[in-house]
Amino acid sequence: MFAETWFWIGLGLALCVLELIFPTAFVELVMGLSAILVAFVSLLVPSFGIQVFIWMLLSLVSIFLVRRFLPRRMPKILEESLDATTLTAIAPGEKGRVLHEGSPWAARCADKEMAIAPQTKVTVVGREGTTLVVMPQLGVDLPIYERED
Repeated sequence: MFAETWFWIGLGLALCVLELIFPTAFVELVMGLSAILVAFVSLLVPSFGIQVFIWMLLSLVSIFLVRRFLPRRMPKILEESLDATTLTAIAPGEKGRVLHEGSPWAARCADKEMAIAPQTKVTVVGREGTTLVVMPQLGVDLPIYERED
């Protein structure tokens, strides 16, 4: 009977430590705390199968409650269109630099065949990691680059 209690305490502590090492949005932590609660239940319920069932039930209910009541983090999303200005030329299929919201960013043109000259007003149409995807604003004269094959 006490061996099962120590098993649940060890499992609970291990899951809590794993949450510190590999954060999983409190899933491991909740499962660990449920295991520690089952350690106390194991003193009253001798069947290991029932203990496992109680642990799974406690874990599922707790995870549901934690996810329901914790605020969700919203990913940072760019607005539909944002203005920027190129700092360097963006050659076809290459990256350049743009000034966006007062900070320089790596950028590439959404059209891989198009080039954009420096000091050109562009619209940010997306983001790939730390690289902005831009398109020249309408009415902007674009330079013609010849490709060297």
